[in-house]
Amino acid sequence: MKYPKLRELKEAIKALILGPYTTKFPNVPHCPFPRFRGKPVPDEKGCIGCGACAEVCPPGSILITDNLTAKPPVRSLKWRHDFCIFCGQCERICTTKEGVKLSNEFNLADLKRDNMFSEIKKELVICSECKEIIAPKDQILYVAKKLGVQAYSNINIIALTQQELLDNSEEIPDSSQPLRRQTAFKILCPKCRHQQWVFDDYNKTS
Repeated sequence: MKYPKLRELKEAIKALILGPYTTKFPNVPHCPFPRFRGKPVPDEKGCIGCGACAEVCPPGSILITDNLTAKPPVRSLKWRHDFCIFCGQCERICTTKEGVKLSNEFNLADLKRDNMFSEIKKELVICSECKEIIAPKDQILYVAKKLGVQAYSNINIIALTQQELLDNSEEIPDSSQPLRRQTAFKILCPKCRHQQWVFDDYNKTS
């Protein structure tokens, strides 16, 4: 029993000599350590809207909302600081490693919780037939850049990269006809593309 008492006595003497380990915040600004995990700050250019950060967020403080009625359709990613536990999982699992970074900012108090968030919006790519979400546009372009010349094996990536290079933002008109081989170069989700390749020109399974 004497050894724990000696340790406590040692700490008491150190506190008397060196003083308590406290800061004078808020009268004096506090400077956190370099690796302090504070407010997560998303980056508009680095984020591709894939939603990987929301999948691994323990408290579910990253909210993803898809608005298909907007022109163009957009995905909203919202980091709620009032629910965040500052674990750093969103930064660790980020696909691009540049989409979100934890800062040293810790003083996040506010009178309204609705103001305690950071938000990024990303344009969505929609299937031209069934109107289902394929992926955020920036995510597809990021994959195209990573794949290099191999990206030309995917028709959706070809169509989107051509639109970016040619600055052609016009949508492909919808067709009321069944999916046929001539729709091969439209932007389609995997389900519609499967139907398009399975059915032949006579609308029968091949």
